[in-house]
Amino acid sequence: MKTMIILLQTLMLIALAPLLSGLIRKIKNNLRMRKGAVVVQPYYNFFKLMAKEEVISENVSWIFRITPYIVLSTVILALFMVPVILSEAPLNITGDFIVIIFLLSAGRFFMALSALEAGSAFGGMGSSREMFISSLVEPIALLTVFAVSINAQSTSLYAVFMQNNMQVSAVIAGMALLFVAIAETSRLPVDNQKTHLELTMIHEAMVLEYSGRSLALIELAGYIKQIIFFTLTVNIIIPFNLFPAGDIFAVSLNIAVYFLKLLTLCALIGFIEVMSAKVRLFRVVDFLAFGLVLATIAVIIALLGY
Repeated sequence: MKTMIILLQTLMLIALAPLLSGLIRKIKNNLRMRKGAVVVQPYYNFFKLMAKEEVISENVSWIFRITPYIVLSTVILALFMVPVILSEAPLNITGDFIVIIFLLSAGRFFMALSALEAGSAFGGMGSSREMFISSLVEPIALLTVFAVSINAQSTSLYAVFMQNNMQVSAVIAGMALLFVAIAETSRLPVDNQKTHLELTMIHEAMVLEYSGRSLALIELAGYIKQIIFFTLTVNIIIPFNLFPAGDIFAVSLNIAVYFLKLLTLCALIGFIEVMSAKVRLFRVVDFLAFGLVLATIAVIIALLGY
């Protein structure tokens, strides 16, 4: 029975992941008083790409070909460490919060490496920019881990999510993790997912050489990575186990609250993107520095016991 619930949780989150991008896009269009695409447009795009033929440069090696599968595998493995339906994660191992950051970083490394394979100027530009931003993002993520781990006395997400009280340090750490989520999911003001301007591309520049099924898998991995960061953010700020009773009614309430938190965060992200403009690359340092300050404050407050 537990195995079936684990599979159900993983498949549910994978199926739900593209919907979050569709919701954010719809919220942005509504705020701009535009009609825009339907909420399920990311699903249409995925199946359209899966049906298209791939065009692969003759200059690339095996690294370019296997990168989409490695990136998708790392995010799915990270997804197995995030508790949603069960109070315990499917893969509840020691230090799983740190392992999640490592897995996502490994996928980023292969993406940057594959972007260099074709020898295009855009690929090299996107890789260098991605590594520059990752050097700013990872310290914030690790400080967030330290802050919530001090509260829970563990780096296990099960222990972090199962806290029944909202602590000040956890709320501030969740706010810091929101900066990480914005940068890691290529959202404004750090990046623009839909840009095709050479001087502003970051993530888009790394995937220009991909097409067909490979591009579909990379986009799906991006959707899953997004729902991972959104889940971590909302469940750190507001603990998942708000209704700790072990019956089916309490579990249903926890899941309903989880989806409500995701919807609220999608609305917040949409509002931020509507109100923000893409900043220059070196101004991203100022944006993420504020997240680093918040993460540092969260660690200090956690050490003080709040």
